[in-house]
Amino acid sequence: MNNSYLLKGGQLPNGEKSDLAIDNGKIAAIGESLDVQTLEVIDISGCVILPGLVDLHTHLREPGREDSETVLSGSRAAVKGGFTAISAMANTSPVADTAGVVEQVFRLGQEAGLCDVFPIGAVTQGLEGEKLSEMGAMANSIAKVRVFSDDGHCVSDPLVMRRALEYVKQFGGVIAQHAQEPRLTVGSQMNEGIVSARLGLKGWPAIAEESIIARDVLLAEHVSSRLHICHVTTAGGVEIIRWAKARGINVTAEVTPHHLLLTDDLATSYDPIFKVNPPLRTEKDVMALREALAEGIIDIVATDHAPHPAETKECEWQEASFGMLGLETALSIITQTMVHTGLMNWEQVADRLSIAPARIGGYSDHGREIAVGGSAHLTVINPTATWRVDRDLVASRSRNTPFHGMELPGVVEHTFFKGVKR
Repeated sequence: MNNSYLLKGGQLPNGEKSDLAIDNGKIAAIGESLDVQTLEVIDISGCVILPGLVDLHTHLREPGREDSETVLSGSRAAVKGGFTAISAMANTSPVADTAGVVEQVFRLGQEAGLCDVFPIGAVTQGLEGEKLSEMGAMANSIAKVRVFSDDGHCVSDPLVMRRALEYVKQFGGVIAQHAQEPRLTVGSQMNEGIVSARLGLKGWPAIAEESIIARDVLLAEHVSSRLHICHVTTAGGVEIIRWAKARGINVTAEVTPHHLLLTDDLATSYDPIFKVNPPLRTEKDVMALREALAEGIIDIVATDHAPHPAETKECEWQEASFGMLGLETALSIITQTMVHTGLMNWEQVADRLSIAPARIGGYSDHGREIAVGGSAHLTVINPTATWRVDRDLVASRSRNTPFHGMELPGVVEHTFFKGVKR
């Protein structure tokens, strides 16, 4: 398999025009007018070269729900979207709460061989929020797990959350919290507000998210541990995180592409494609999230790629599953909402979608500045080209994309993993 290329006429994240040579899985040279006769030449004029994207929040469903997604199909979706590393959430069946399960997922990723698949371990046994999982065993396994999350469920018991934060300190781990006070969201279907009242759907109040963020940043400060907040959706949540960072608390946060673009007004269609956990919020929240991402208060973009089979989405809203696909459209959504609006430049995109998530996850071979000698994990995007999203053409095994039919800017032309074009 060829892994020697000369990328001609591209632009680095800092705006510098440059050619880039890839040989034997490494970046061999960077500079203008490179001429290496032995390499396959790829013309990338007008394109931007980014370090390979890293997703800290992916649902691959395997083991247990292979009808929705597999590690292989999810890896295909990842590289199609420009990702060279993805993090497999623990809400599989069986739950990834033991060394055996995370090692299974890790090996499946290696067998697929399209990108790196890093398992995330559950915080509690069975995601039940009561007893801590085998975090030490998972950390010491071949998967070397460093990120732990009960995503899909909140670790709502403050004592359990405190113990988890304390436990991961011994191996430099981080707890990624799904911030949702369950007693405030029983039966909730969408954002609580004017639209939910008009539609007669039970509302999901912003305070359910914000109260857990506030509690957990204080717990993290108390035990001097690392906390990561998954899929922030509210303006109030942003302000709590801003306060915590100003106070010196070791907290990071993520936002999804769909929460940067879509609003709760879309629920008026009663189309469950727009039903997601946490829910789509208001235009005010969307604007606050964009500003926070640009400023760095929100550290990263994470897809929360959540595939579901048709029968669980093509039904009544109240019965439908929560979740949306995200891997194949993420970079385009960021191009539209953050780059084309002037809120972020390509260096910031490289940071929020590659460098920072790799740092948080401890993925040392990913998320590096593009430099000679580095591993050739690269994403090449044409920022001026457009494409139309077609759910029937996605690489995922599921079809639940809310962007079907939309024309989006930013075409991922090439993804290189370990120097091989995927």
